[in-house]
Amino acid sequence: MPKYIIALDQGTSSSRSILVDTQGQIVHITQKEITQFYPESGYVEHDATEIWETQISTLQQLLLERSIKPSDVAGIGITNQRETCLLWNKKTGEPLSRAIVWQDRRTADFCDQLTQSAHQKYIQSQTGLVIDAYFSASKIKWLLEHTPGVDELLEAGNLCAGTIDSWLIYKLTGNHFTDPSNASRTMLYNINTHAWDQQLLEIFNIPLSILPEVKASNANFGHINTAIIGSPIPVLAVLGDQQASLFGQLCFTSGSVKNTYGTGCFMLMNTGTSRIKSVSGLISTIAWQLDGEQPVYALEGSVFIAGAAIQWLRDGLKLIDDSPDSEFYAMKVEESSGVYVVPAFTGLGAPYWDMYARGGIFGLERSTEKSHLIRATLESLAYQSADVLRCMIKDSALQLDSIRVDGGASVNNLLMQFQADILNTKVVRPQYTESTALGVAFLAGLTLGFWSKESLIASSANDTTFEPQMSKNERTQRLHGWQKAVSRCKDWLDHD
Repeated sequence: MPKYIIALDQGTSSSRSILVDTQGQIVHITQKEITQFYPESGYVEHDATEIWETQISTLQQLLLERSIKPSDVAGIGITNQRETCLLWNKKTGEPLSRAIVWQDRRTADFCDQLTQSAHQKYIQSQTGLVIDAYFSASKIKWLLEHTPGVDELLEAGNLCAGTIDSWLIYKLTGNHFTDPSNASRTMLYNINTHAWDQQLLEIFNIPLSILPEVKASNANFGHINTAIIGSPIPVLAVLGDQQASLFGQLCFTSGSVKNTYGTGCFMLMNTGTSRIKSVSGLISTIAWQLDGEQPVYALEGSVFIAGAAIQWLRDGLKLIDDSPDSEFYAMKVEESSGVYVVPAFTGLGAPYWDMYARGGIFGLERSTEKSHLIRATLESLAYQSADVLRCMIKDSALQLDSIRVDGGASVNNLLMQFQADILNTKVVRPQYTESTALGVAFLAGLTLGFWSKESLIASSANDTTFEPQMSKNERTQRLHGWQKAVSRCKDWLDHD
């Protein structure tokens, strides 16, 4: 009998493979970093071939290090960085250029024009998204217009476009598929009719023939090529990373919320089978769609720079040697002493959606030390999350008792306590913070009959809870200072 599920977790900074047993426990993780390319100001790219090679390398390494036979693996789930997209040759399987990463801002001017056009209301009503360079449609349009050889491949029927999940599915199985959680991030998928939208395709001048077929999130996406690991293991689950995290945090009921602290920061609320139309700058998206069921929707607030701000302290300013050092130095001072860091390095996401904002540091004095700056950078993650949660509560008309957290920075106790304080809400951290990988593994196991949603909930335990301790007056003052700092960063870049 197969004893394991493997989650392939392709993220913004690394490719990972995670081995999960039939009890839903993580057994082993392998990981390899991927290169970030910044060819011009506002451009962020990945080498699609490197993504593929590192992902397969970690899969092979995982089996080798744990002496696992491919026959011991019942199925594979894929979770991925969303919105990042590329074009490839259907016949050869080779990418036509680097992938354009979700953080990339090269299409900001086009999106700005689109916002002022007659298409704006239709796009938002049918996709649930705010027009922004963050999403895939304008990136695919740019690639079609700037990549050599596109016309010839299109005419021959050999051009494919897709997000990273569809790229990996294609390389693994030869099938050109995606799922609704990823399709709903492209700005080409109608979340009301649950299909690629012809009017949206015409707006962006993208042919339907190059897009993947959309299958249920727990469909059979095909079996992986035996040349890869010697066995045709089925791919049984696909979810965009933040939706996978929502599933992994067991947020199965309407009104449950999770916040992930990764390269960016992403807060999602399960809204059930009812789509909530935000009036506060949040987006509506598909959380998942199980085979034969109605899709489950989510409200989402996307913060572009979270863990990346800690990387900036390490790689850009050289203030720390490793990311965990941020907590050590931040603990050296009792507070940030009026210093605010707004890490709007690639603009501001929800609820501001300002493509022309840029980062800033405010409140510096002669007494400001390195530790104040580090602490203020950590606090910026919590402030940005507070902005999103405030809008989420307004849109949903729900008052939350707690939020569940995961991602790399969630292991930082100082940050989690400050998050609870500034939200005035309990912050609950599960035993395993690998919720993204666990989410897609849980979905694959659900498909295989390894467990039910109820059994997963029953088996969850050992959570750590951070209770709010800050006074209302101090919270109000700190949030006021944050809003002042954000206002100084808005609309910083010149634009038409």
